[in-house]
Amino acid sequence: MDWKDGVIEITQLVAEAAAETLWPTRCALCDTPGKVLCEKCERELPYLDWWKACRRCGSPFGYVQCDLCCAEGLSRIGVDELPFAACASATLFAAETGQVVRVFKDQGEQRLGEVMAELMMRCLPPDWAFDSVTFVPATLSASRQRGFDHAQLIAAALARKVGVPCQSVLMRPKTRDQRGLSAKERIQNLAGSFAACELVNGGRRFLLIDDVMTTGATLCAASKALGVAGASEVRCLTFARA
Repeated sequence: MDWKDGVIEITQLVAEAAAETLWPTRCALCDTPGKVLCEKCERELPYLDWWKACRRCGSPFGYVQCDLCCAEGLSRIGVDELPFAACASATLFAAETGQVVRVFKDQGEQRLGEVMAELMMRCLPPDWAFDSVTFVPATLSASRQRGFDHAQLIAAALARKVGVPCQSVLMRPKTRDQRGLSAKERIQNLAGSFAACELVNGGRRFLLIDDVMTTGATLCAASKALGVAGASEVRCLTFARA
């Protein structure tokens, strides 16, 4: 490191210290100073019980009889079969996890992406194998409004933790925000919305990342696009599951 790099690093440290003094880091849930998610709030999140969840789609209480993998459940999201091999989620979508997602996405606390990635990594089934991590991209308008792509931040952080590359292979969809839409509206909104670029090679296994799985329509559409482009297998991982 030469003296110029040293000056830049010191300047950055001073700027960070000044920012922390003026605007101290606070917990997204309880507002306690110190961390973006304090240890107490992290410990008390509504974690999804893997032993009760469906091994195929990750439905929270679907181990014995799944409400999504069955024919009726699949018909609600407009598919005959799931285009991904499996899905898992770290937490249940509730008031606490919803607040974490809102502070991350809508209030711009990007450091929560690292925290969410850590919690997601902890729930990764040990027998899952994948070559690359990718993500469900936000729309261009959402990315411009926020100044970042939320799923990309989570995916990049998780990829670093597990030691595989993170690749942006899905093109940005031209859709409305899925929040607030019914299951039928979500299907219509996502119809033909995803396509994968030529970076996907035959035989590539992907771990597909998103923040929240609600009906499964988004992950199905994105997984199908990866499969059409040549992915041999797609497994999905989200922070929260509705």
